[in-house]
Amino acid sequence: MGERLGIADLAREFDVTTRTVRFYEDKGLLAPEREGQRRIYSARDRVRLRLIMRGKRLGLSLDEIADLLDLYDADPSEVTQLKQFVDVIRDRKSILKGQKRDIEDSLAEMDRLEAQCVALLSEKQTTS
Repeated sequence: MGERLGIADLAREFDVTTRTVRFYEDKGLLAPEREGQRRIYSARDRVRLRLIMRGKRLGLSLDEIADLLDLYDADPSEVTQLKQFVDVIRDRKSILKGQKRDIEDSLAEMDRLEAQCVALLSEKQTTS
């Protein structure tokens, strides 16, 4: 893809709708240039959208993503952003591990209840 893209090209590249791209623009996450009514997205916008999509896949909120993007703009070396991103990843992993434990506990409880119910059914069917 070229350095400058229209909204349809950018949306197609990232497999999102143009509405999604406009939503991120409305939230201040993307800032395309304008040629009349036409939006023109730069390489910077492509990088930002790639980071937004990555953040969404990781389960980050738009506020968390915006904070990381702001750090990227403030520190071109990316050191501050990377440190913050590591903290965000660690926090998210901790949350997901807790949710995983909760799911495993719920599944174990369901297995136990299912076994009890199957045993009761078997018992009731043999006595009927």
